[in-house]
Amino acid sequence: MKKLALFVAAIAFTAPLFAQDSTARKKDRRDERREERRRKVNDLIRQEEEGVLVYKKQNIFGVQLRTNGYGFFYEIGRMKSQRNTSIYSIGFSEIKHRKEDKSPNTGFVFGNPYVYGKINNFYQLQLGFGQQHILGQKGNKNGVAVSMLYSGGLSLGLLRPYYIDVEDNGNSRSIKYTQQDSALFVDGPIFGGSGIGKGWGELKIKPGAFARTALRFDYGRFNEVVSGIEVGLSVEFYSSKIPILLFQDDKQLYFQGHIAILFGRRK
Repeated sequence: MKKLALFVAAIAFTAPLFAQDSTARKKDRRDERREERRRKVNDLIRQEEEGVLVYKKQNIFGVQLRTNGYGFFYEIGRMKSQRNTSIYSIGFSEIKHRKEDKSPNTGFVFGNPYVYGKINNFYQLQLGFGQQHILGQKGNKNGVAVSMLYSGGLSLGLLRPYYIDVEDNGNSRSIKYTQQDSALFVDGPIFGGSGIGKGWGELKIKPGAFARTALRFDYGRFNEVVSGIEVGLSVEFYSSKIPILLFQDDKQLYFQGHIAILFGRRK
């Protein structure tokens, strides 16, 4: 009984010492984690001052002017290393035939402007995946970071019939190009285009693929803000030839250059 009492007394005496030691170890670990976070924050601040792009995720919106049309895209990037980022994008664009604006009867006649001989508007919806590789950091806040991009993926071509307003036996009606109305479509009399609201219910899908490469110049002063310009080339291939303009060869392969204005956020 006496031994049991001594054992209990020993435990009662040493327990607070173990508790204090455990508390001290926990406090040391908290201090270490706090110091590690402080070092990481200081490193990020230093890198930002030195013009290094550091982030976990970026969201970019771009507006493109292409050699054969126009477009825009939205891109999500996830940084994998200090120089490499995986990018996922969705884009929408329109390809115009290079001779559209050079056709003899294009312009204002009696009504809305129209493109002579045009039979389809050709749009592209693109879903892509790729990589962004930083070639050179900014060097300072006022510098320019240079990156190279390459991506590819699915391109869905969307053909919308092009409608014009013509005179037919003294009446005005809206027509698209068909074998029955081919003479009216070509020779008229033509009042003008029917407007952008026509033909959306008659879309035809042309599946295809695309590949893109570009150089991106980021001149934003702050690391969390994307401000830049992109210059690049892209190629698209579709499952069949795309009819856009009468009396011209239809193409299946499209090769174009582009310049884009970029803006977005990083975090």
